[in-house]
Amino acid sequence: MFCNEEGFQTPKLDTRAAIFQQGKILLVKERDGRWSLPGGWVDVLETIKTNTEKEVKEEAGLDVEAVRIIAVQDRNHHNDPPYAYNVCKVFMLCELKGGTFVPNMETLESSYFDLEELPALATEKNNQSQVAMCFKAYQEPHWQVLFD
Repeated sequence: MFCNEEGFQTPKLDTRAAIFQQGKILLVKERDGRWSLPGGWVDVLETIKTNTEKEVKEEAGLDVEAVRIIAVQDRNHHNDPPYAYNVCKVFMLCELKGGTFVPNMETLESSYFDLEELPALATEKNNQSQVAMCFKAYQEPHWQVLFD
């Protein structure tokens, strides 16, 4: 599995954006019909901040500013199914600046949801407790970053 890798095997990075409007969180509908926070693998030459903002633009059509880290989590401690390699998931609180959703090759639609009315989630990307954590961070101005 890692035969083409040289040196010590390090985790992949995944960023997820928490964007709120009128107390509801933005989710995007994946091609399989399940929903997730916008995000994805951190690309080479991107930072956590710039990658989060780029992924939101690609998946939700929105311009945002990533303003605060909510949590850094080991994916295999929080999401199923477990992966053979490690993933560090970074959840970012973002401020909406503008833009409009346009269907694209990754997502079919976007919508804002209350915590109590979440649709079926793509739990390998984010689960209900992770979305609830984002709500808590949004509501708490002095949020302390959570990390594994």
